Amino acid sequence: MKKIEIFTDGACSGNPGPGGWGAVLRYNGVTKELSGGEKQTTNNKMELTAVIEALSALKEPCEVTLTTDSKYVCDSILKGWVYSWQQNNWRKADKKPALNVELWQKLLELLEIHKVEFVWVKGHAGHPENERCDKLAVMQTQKFK
Repeated sequence: MKKIEIFTDGACSGNPGPGGWGAVLRYNGVTKELSGGEKQTTNNKMELTAVIEALSALKEPCEVTLTTDSKYVCDSILKGWVYSWQQNNWRKADKKPALNVELWQKLLELLEIHKVEFVWVKGHAGHPENERCDKLAVMQTQKFK
């Protein structure tokens, strides 16, 4: 399997409000940037969308190190919350409906294809690729103002 590095971030101007996402993919010394946005969304949706779009861009199953500043994404996967929500018909431990179910379903499908290691980094702390993803995401939010 090819080893890919992916960095992602989401941004929202207001929550909800205009949002954007950014991703940097790196393979074998080659870097590719992706970004997009929505007129009315939430920060968590943009964080998830960044991960989904980046993984969807891969043309074959890959071994991925995915770095994000989203505790929502990392904790939901690494602490197994999303798998519990799925088993409980997309209900959280407090019996309330899980949010962003369609996005989580897409992400879980992609995690069946790719071997992904999630790595959390503190946002706005000088991590070069995280800062670049943030810039890409924020630029997308500006398109809707």
